Amino acid sequence: MRRRIFFKLMLVFLLVIGATALTLQLTVHTVWERTLGEQIERDLRQKTLMFAHRVENDRQHSLADIASQEGQAAGARATVIDPTGKVLADSQADPSTMDNLAHRKEFVSALAGEVGTDQRNSQGIGVPFLFVAAPISGGAVRLAYPLPEIETTDRPLRVALFWGSLAAFIFALLVAAAASQYLGRRLQRIVNFAERVADGDLTARIASTATDEIGQVATALDKTTRRIEESYARVQTSQRELETLLNSMQDAVVAVDIDGRIQWANRSMGRLLLRAPRLNAPLIDSVRDPDFLAAIQEAARNQAVTSTRSNTIASGRTFDVTAAPMPGGGAVAVLRDLTETERMEKSRRDFIANVSHELRTPLTSIQGYTETLLDSPIANNHVREFLEIIRKNAARMSRLTEDLLTLARVESGEHRFDVQPITAEELLQDALESFRETARSYEVELVIENTASTGNVNADREAIHQIFSNLIENALKYAASGKKIILGARPAANGVEFYVQDFGPGISSEHLPRLFERFYRVDKARSRESGGTGLGLAIAKHIVLAHGGRIWAESELNHGSTFLFTLTASEAEAA
Repeated sequence: MRRRIFFKLMLVFLLVIGATALTLQLTVHTVWERTLGEQIERDLRQKTLMFAHRVENDRQHSLADIASQEGQAAGARATVIDPTGKVLADSQADPSTMDNLAHRKEFVSALAGEVGTDQRNSQGIGVPFLFVAAPISGGAVRLAYPLPEIETTDRPLRVALFWGSLAAFIFALLVAAAASQYLGRRLQRIVNFAERVADGDLTARIASTATDEIGQVATALDKTTRRIEESYARVQTSQRELETLLNSMQDAVVAVDIDGRIQWANRSMGRLLLRAPRLNAPLIDSVRDPDFLAAIQEAARNQAVTSTRSNTIASGRTFDVTAAPMPGGGAVAVLRDLTETERMEKSRRDFIANVSHELRTPLTSIQGYTETLLDSPIANNHVREFLEIIRKNAARMSRLTEDLLTLARVESGEHRFDVQPITAEELLQDALESFRETARSYEVELVIENTASTGNVNADREAIHQIFSNLIENALKYAASGKKIILGARPAANGVEFYVQDFGPGISSEHLPRLFERFYRVDKARSRESGGTGLGLAIAKHIVLAHGGRIWAESELNHGSTFLFTLTASEAEAA
């Protein structure tokens, strides 16, 4: 890794240094050539003007001698022509053998009175020359400088630039190698640190005091690792606390992933299955109960809490199963053992049923003998008063035992309901016919509303009549001051919603959640005076539950009360 980083950095440095050296070489050489050319041209112009001045003023030497001397002094070829372009003198050739030069560019400018310049190859020797011509009286003079002389002058500079660039390149290369080696070591430390963290070593640290970008990266990574280690420690602590909590539970808990494989199970689950479930093994290998498996699958699939009962996970034991979805997929299930609770509940129901059954005979006897004594002529008024008290209390105890027997049979499921399709209007009419006269005695109007679009429901006619009886009796006893009671029904989700509404004093909100508990009374004194047993609403609740519906109450003080319950629609109605 370090070698790769080193070579990559070296390659970058080499490219940068090479490009810099090449650019410097080309730039300096080009500038030098351009500067040298401009300098030669300026010198040649001055020498040409001096040549023209001597030709104008020197009367002691011939034109040929002047041309030869000036050409030798300037290191160039000197030529003198007349206005027609005929060569009068030349420092390197016989004028009689030379062509007419009137058409040459530099002479054209000179004959026009200006200093002319041109650069071209010589026709005789094929070497590039720089030509400068100046006007004189009766013609023009010209100096021709060979340009290869510039290359001769330029060669030492190119050699110096080459060796200087090479020395700078080697020096820069050594510096780049040292810098890349240094940077490579620093980056390699960061890479090694990151690999340790990736392998799970959160105790790894990288100390860096540098303030450059690499140092800032190292410091940020070190700080991030410290925070990750702290977070991981907190997560581990929370996980251990959660495991301890779950293992201390009496309820069995098991968690599965989206594929139905066991991810975790507490000790209670292991004791329940006689051996600890294997992690990452399918749940069906450990538990074969179809209701339990279906609840977990439904919770994971629908992302909703699902509850069910199971009787086959352990022989002779009943469990309440609650399955809830997990955020990452899968589900967690809690199994609560209801065996002892149900056994005690059954014992309670049996005790109540047996006691109630045993009390029926003596209570009937007490009522019969009391009524006989009341009809006897020997009983005086004082005796009759005591006998009437005995009769009333015996009747109340008889009603109580009957309600207890009814409630016990409904709760235990022993009572079999004759469920048949029936219209909601028929159920309401039965209740109206049964209580019309009783309502008149209370001076209360009993009316029916909202039955036109309700359709048929699945119900036991007698059981639903008992519900209406309890609700209407309560309304007459406690809400007769409203002078009106409304019976009604309206469509609801998957069925029909029935209601009994009164316009009495209403019920305080703190009593509403407990109205359907056994023996719960809002006004205890008034309830005893009216002869109620406190079981009517509890019986109504369990009848509604047995029909697959629900029952509840809505009320406000001084605004009356409404008792509502639902029944499922018949199959034909649902279709």
